[in-house]
Amino acid sequence: MGKQKLCLGLLIGTIAGGLLSLLDRDARHYARGKMSAVKSGSSYYVKRPSEAVKNARDAFGRINTQFTNSADNAINALEQVENTLEQFTEFTERESPSS
Repeated sequence: MGKQKLCLGLLIGTIAGGLLSLLDRDARHYARGKMSAVKSGSSYYVKRPSEAVKNARDAFGRINTQFTNSADNAINALEQVENTLEQFTEFTERESPSS
């Protein structure tokens, strides 16, 4: 119930803020320009749905590749940290007097 009220309040606040911002002339012109760009872009892809699918597939492939590269880099960094900690631990064990 509380989550529902929060989401509704955020939605109403967002709509009210957007409408109030349209009182400014520059904001109206900016919004009009963006809406016409969205309209032309969406009508382009409605006429060419196969190209939209191809572009989405390409974008997903790029994101997947970037994620894989980032994960590999993170794994390498963790391995380097692990190796450094092992070397430090071995060094401190050799240097500390045995009981």
